[in-house]
Amino acid sequence: MSIKKITKTDLANLIDKLIASERVIGVQAKGDRFDFSPLASAEDLRLDYDVTLTPPKKYFQPPVETLMTFEVGGGYKSQYNDKPFILIGVHPYDMIAINQMDKIFAQDHCDNHYFKRRCSATIIACDVAKASEDVFASSMGTAIVKSGFDILLTDIGDSYIAQAATEKGLAILAKAKTSEPSQQDMDKRQEVQNRNAKSLNKQQLKCSPSYLPRLLDRAYNHPIWEEKAKTCFSCGSCNQVCPTCYCFNVQDDVSWDLKTGKRQRAWDGCLLDGFTKVAPDHEFRKNRSDRFRHRLYRKGKYVPGKIDGEIACVGCGRCVGACLPDIANPVAVYNKLVDDLGIQ
Repeated sequence: MSIKKITKTDLANLIDKLIASERVIGVQAKGDRFDFSPLASAEDLRLDYDVTLTPPKKYFQPPVETLMTFEVGGGYKSQYNDKPFILIGVHPYDMIAINQMDKIFAQDHCDNHYFKRRCSATIIACDVAKASEDVFASSMGTAIVKSGFDILLTDIGDSYIAQAATEKGLAILAKAKTSEPSQQDMDKRQEVQNRNAKSLNKQQLKCSPSYLPRLLDRAYNHPIWEEKAKTCFSCGSCNQVCPTCYCFNVQDDVSWDLKTGKRQRAWDGCLLDGFTKVAPDHEFRKNRSDRFRHRLYRKGKYVPGKIDGEIACVGCGRCVGACLPDIANPVAVYNKLVDDLGIQ
C-alpha cells in the first residue's frame, strides 16, 4: 500500500494521460444529475457528485450481454469481454456492493463472464464529498470502504489523498506527480471519513443491520407487505438501480436463417410480474405483495445467509428516488417492523 498527496491539477493531468492510452469511465454531469460514462477529458469528471443515476455494476454485469454464439446442430463459442478499463469515482457504498458481487459470482460455478470484466478493471474509488438526499450509508456501515479498490481518493480541499492498494493502483500513481502527505493532510482525510461514517444518513435505521435477518424471521406475515404492494407498479425500477441486485434471465435467439444464434443474458428483477414464471405457466410469486416482500427479504435475510451475514443493501438511496409511489425505501419498511415487532 502507498499513500500519496496529489493536487487537483496534477490529478487532472494524470486522468488526461490515462484517457490518451486507455478506456476510462468516470462520473459526469447529466443535466442536474450524474452518471458513469466514458470520459473524453478530465474536465468532464465530477468527483463532487452526490449519487449516480445507475450503479457501476453495469460495467461488470452489463444490462444485456452475449454469453456465447452457436451454430444450429453444430458447435458453439463462448464470448468474453476482457478489454481493460479504468473506472473513476466509485463511492464507498458502491465499492462495497461490487465486493459483494465478487463473492456472489464466485460461489458454486464461478461466473467467468463476470470475472473477466472484474479482473480487467482498475477501480479508482473516492470518498463522498456531498451527501445525496436519500442516502443512508452510515446506517448500513458502508459510508467508508477499506478494500476492493485499486486507488482511493479523498478530497482534503486543495488536493487529494490517494491511497494505492494494489499493483494496478501503484502503477497508475507512478505516472503522476505526487508528494508525501503531512500529518495534517492525513488528519484531514481522517476527518472526512469520520464525518461520512456518521453524516451519510438522511434516514436512520432503528436497528443494527446485523439484526435484520432475525427481524425478518418474525415478519413474514406482517401486514406491511400487503399495504405497500397496493400501490406498487411492479415496474422493477428499484431492482434496476440497485447496486446489489444481480438477477438475470437467459435466452437463446436463433437467426432468421435458422443456422446460427446467440445466447444472451439480461437484467431481471424480482418485482417484475413473470419473474418467477415456470412451466407450465405457473408463477409462484404472482401476487405483488409476495414479490415486494421477497425484495426486502433478499436484502435483509437471503443474501446475508449466502455471504457471511452481509446485508445486500448498501444505503445508496437510489431505490428511494426511483420509486414513483414512494414505497421502496428499505429503511421505512425495516423501521416499521422494528416499531411493531420490537427487538428481541
